[in-house]
Parts: sequence; structure tokens; C-alpha cells
Amino acid sequence: MTMTITIFSAYPFERPYLTAAAQGQHTFHFLDAALTMDTAAQAAGSTAVAVFVNDDASAPVLEKLWALGVRYLLVRAAGHDNVDLPTAHRLGLRVANVPHYSPFAIAEHTLALMLALNRHLRQADAQVRRADFRLDNLVGFDLHGKTVGIIGCGTIGGTLAGLLHGFGCRLLGYDIQPDAELTRRYGLEYVSLDELCTQADVITLHAPLTPATRHLMNAAQLARTKRGVMLINTGRGALLDTEAALTALESGQLGYLGLDVYEHEKGLFFNDHSQQPLQDALLVRLLAHPNVLITGHQGFLTHDALTNIATTSLETLSCWLAGQPTLNELAPPPPIAILA
Repeated sequence: MTMTITIFSAYPFERPYLTAAAQGQHTFHFLDAALTMDTAAQAAGSTAVAVFVNDDASAPVLEKLWALGVRYLLVRAAGHDNVDLPTAHRLGLRVANVPHYSPFAIAEHTLALMLALNRHLRQADAQVRRADFRLDNLVGFDLHGKTVGIIGCGTIGGTLAGLLHGFGCRLLGYDIQPDAELTRRYGLEYVSLDELCTQADVITLHAPLTPATRHLMNAAQLARTKRGVMLINTGRGALLDTEAALTALESGQLGYLGLDVYEHEKGLFFNDHSQQPLQDALLVRLLAHPNVLITGHQGFLTHDALTNIATTSLETLSCWLAGQPTLNELAPPPPIAILA
């Protein structure tokens, strides 16, 4: 069945992958604009829409899409905290994400941030380019033998555990659903969040963003860490209280900070702002620190991941149209139990 699909936040890097995955079976309406209340009307005539991480799929927007005849919502990512699932369920709007597009892409990017920060590659490259070959300010440390705390030990966190095990790291994990297989294969020890923060030389964030995990790493947790700890976030921006992280950087409590996601990235990341001064004062202050390395949410950006995202999204739609079940369809979260 041929269908017109409106793709919001359709970036040039992903359009060829979506087109190839469709194999001529669907017509795409590619939009540069993000999904908002103001842009939702551009989905008129489409039964399905596809959104990205910073699109607005809140209740009013979903209701507008439903009124326009949209019945399927495809999230071109694993994270879906931008989608109001209870509202989608109430309307009858079917929603799916791409939970396993390539855990290696994110895990390897996480490891790249760790190594680049540790070995001061940003500074080394800048110095060499101006013919300064001194090494005095470039001393790093062996990752081998260090304790790495992984917050969120799901598919990506577990994949990273395997990579770090190969480096000879001691692994600590924090997760509400411990995976005994990670302990068996890599010696990962599950501990409390407080204990992880106290013991780890490197902390990396891979938890989903929920009301319970928002600012999971806050001023109190940062104060518990070893002085000079390295913190990496390639999960979701708001897992980290960025203001608290900046304060910890300025005091020396936080020794290194690597980010591929940013708490206030919506409307900023994925776009070219180079022709005007950066308006985000917090980000400007972060970038002024030589021990901070920030990439613009590119952890997923590999050929393999982009292929899997496009293929999974369209295969999901095909299953729905054929009346077949899919494992990646998103149900609303269960109600919070109230204890008497």
C-alpha cells in the first residue's frame, strides 16, 4: 500500500537512507521544519508522520495531527520523551521508535569522547597546527585499570561495557533492572548511584529521560564524585543538570566533561548558527573550558545506524498496514502505583 509520509526535521544526511529504504513504495513529504503546533498543518494529506528527537509531539500537537487524518507516528530515534504517549493511546494514534538502530554507534562515540578528553586531542591538534609541539599540558592517563561507572546499562550501556572491558576497566553499573549477563561477561558490578559516583574515575550516562531521571546527575551527585572525575553524556541532555556541571568544572570537582547531548539543544543542534553570535550563554561558558568537548548530537551518525533507522521505521509502517504486530510499538507508561 502506497502512502504519503510527512517527515519533519528531515535533515540532508538522512534523506537518501529513507528514500532507499522506501524502495518506491511510499511518497515522502520532506520538511526542514521541526514539528510544532505551527507546522503540524503541513502534515495534511499524510496518514503517517516521522519525527526526530527535538520535534514537539506533545498532546496538543498530537490532537492536531489526528484531526488532520494522521494515524501513525514514527520516531526516528530510540528516545521518545518528546512524545505524549498517553494522549497518542487515547486518540488511537500508533507510535513506534527505533530502539536498537546501532548501539555500537553511540557506544563507540562515547568511547571516542573519553579518549579525546583524556589525551587532550583537541588541544594537541590546535597546537600542532600552529607548529607548537610542546607536550607539557597534554599529559593524560591510562584508561586501563580505571573504574568506569555506567548509569543506564541497557543496550547501549551494555555495549559500552563490552568495549571498556576490552580496555581493562573495572566496571560499575547503576540500573533499575540489573542484567546478570553483563556481570557474567564483563565483571560489571551493580551498585547504588551514590556508590557509583563515589568510586568511579569516569562516569557515563545512558539512561532514558523520564521525570525520575531528569537531572539524575545534579549538584549533590557531582559533589560525591572523586575530584577531577570525567563525566560523559551521550544519552539525553537533561539527565545532567548543566548549571551544576558548569559550577563543578569551575571548582575543579569535575575534571573533564564530554557531551553529545545538551539540556537546551532544542532549536540549536542540527542547525547552522555560525553566522551570528551563539545566543546560549551557558553553552558559551562550557565551550570556554579546554577540558570540555561537545559534539552536536552526532553519536548516532554512522552509515549503519542511518540505514537501520530508515529501514526499521518503514518496516514498522508496513507491518501496521498489513495488520501484523511489531515489537517496537510504544505503549503508554503504566500508572504510578500509590501506596496506602
